[in-house]
Amino acid sequence: MSTALNITRSILGQPWQWRGAGADGRDPDFQPNDLVTQILLARGCTQDNMAAHRDPTIRAFMPDPSIFQDMDKAASRIADGVEARENITIFGDYDVDGATSAALLIRLLRDLGIEAAAYIPDRLMEGYGPSGEALVRLAQGGSSLIVTVDCGAQAFEALDMAHAAGVDVIVVDHHKCASDLPRAFALVNPNRLDESEAGANHGHLAAVGVAFLLGAAVLRELRGRGYFEHRPEPRLIDLLDLVALGTVADVASLRSLNRAFVAQGLKIMANRRNIGMSALIEAARLQRAPICSDLGFALGPRINAGGRVGKSDLGVRLLTTLNPVEARDIAAQLDVLNIERRMIETVVQEEAETMSDSQHNRAVAIMAGKGWHPGVIGIVAGRLKEKLGRPAIVIALDEDGLGKGSGRSIAGVDLGAAILAAKDNGLLVAGGGHAMAAGITVAEEKMDALADFLDERLSADVARARGERALLLDAILSPRGVNPAFLEAIEEGGPYGTGWPAPRIATGPVRVIKADIVGNGHVRAIVSGDDGGSLKTVAFRHAESELGQALLAAPRDRRLWMAGRAKLDDWGTRPAAELHVEDAAWVDQV
Repeated sequence: MSTALNITRSILGQPWQWRGAGADGRDPDFQPNDLVTQILLARGCTQDNMAAHRDPTIRAFMPDPSIFQDMDKAASRIADGVEARENITIFGDYDVDGATSAALLIRLLRDLGIEAAAYIPDRLMEGYGPSGEALVRLAQGGSSLIVTVDCGAQAFEALDMAHAAGVDVIVVDHHKCASDLPRAFALVNPNRLDESEAGANHGHLAAVGVAFLLGAAVLRELRGRGYFEHRPEPRLIDLLDLVALGTVADVASLRSLNRAFVAQGLKIMANRRNIGMSALIEAARLQRAPICSDLGFALGPRINAGGRVGKSDLGVRLLTTLNPVEARDIAAQLDVLNIERRMIETVVQEEAETMSDSQHNRAVAIMAGKGWHPGVIGIVAGRLKEKLGRPAIVIALDEDGLGKGSGRSIAGVDLGAAILAAKDNGLLVAGGGHAMAAGITVAEEKMDALADFLDERLSADVARARGERALLLDAILSPRGVNPAFLEAIEEGGPYGTGWPAPRIATGPVRVIKADIVGNGHVRAIVSGDDGGSLKTVAFRHAESELGQALLAAPRDRRLWMAGRAKLDDWGTRPAAELHVEDAAWVDQV
């Protein structure tokens, strides 16, 4: 990567670099002739797969489900349950990935003639994952088959109890697995250590993506048995709106199959065939068809609010209901709970940020507090990770000194593997996760030892990841060039999200015409360029940072380069582009 605009140290102290070199490394004479091609190349595409990534389809990226360990065994067992009209329960996690995974299987089984039950544990009373007591209770209530989704990969004791109770449990998960596996009838997880190379290549899937592949395997199994000779076969493709929502909300990497899931899922979502999803879109006050960012910032948080501060099963109920009145009622409840969640989150975040000021020497920032709501610690950990530039774990301690924690990592640092190692070393009561996120249960007296363990294990990775940090740019435009037409053009390179970042642009040189603080510590600025164009910019949560202070105090005779992501502001009478600023550099210091 080469230096962009000769900026080696910006206002926030980082170099700016061009994201891609322009060619795919295989043909030195290949020169991209449009911005979208450059965007695709910079994200790892080659000339050979350019067309597939411009229009990501399920057909182009869908693997044979049989490549995954236990997939055929799980599909056969579910097909048996469908044919025998067994009582089946879907046991889901309380977050968006769990809710969408559960909803997908429930809706599919409904179309197959089975009214499966849903069980979502209460975050505060039961905690994460299946408990033995809950599984045994479901068995005693008549369930002969239980499918856990987005949980179960570490549920050793619970699955032993279920086995003793005589109930079959299929685990559908994507979290890191240990070398030993729990006693399940089948365990479908691309992150099994014994997974095939082809299966492990799909380790970036969210649980809802794994559930979709299981659904495809079930339909294939039933098709082979002649189940659809006298009844219509369900259209699994119609459930892709659920897959898109769960994938984006779980911050899964949007590459290969996940890109197809989201791109095609957004098309299904625009048709509003799912009554609950339609009510959710209305509750989020979206006046247009949802785009990828809406899934993570508007729809996902409302589903999550039920599991975080309300009733854990609200999300599944919303996404599976066939009653429009019930859908609107649940969506309204989730909207209110989301407001409550934001208020609680603000208090915890302020206290955690104050605490983090004394932890500059730690590879992983660990903050713990009594009275913190366990339902918001994951969100706060994510915010702290962004602010500190290193992994962060936020822990809510109860009155007995037992902490429930949630961690978020940075690119290049596998937090999930480190948490599993800490558990194996006796530092945690429970723990698991994946590279970018993890959950733990830890005794208060073990937290210092945990911090020391993570320091020793991850300090080199964190230092390397932070040392390689640079602001990566895709293009430079004049302020006039940042317009709705530009935004429409680059959408061809989407969907954008984790692992497939939206284009970051630089604009300038510009002068700050007006700047003020709005909302919860955001800096809004109107800038003017040499081309005569003006542009609205927003630096979110930067009021107290060097960037925010520089914009607020910028003299009219000094010019800036500004970098960030262009977004469409469609709240007014006429859509306009604005720049969400991530960094800036003085022109006279370049």
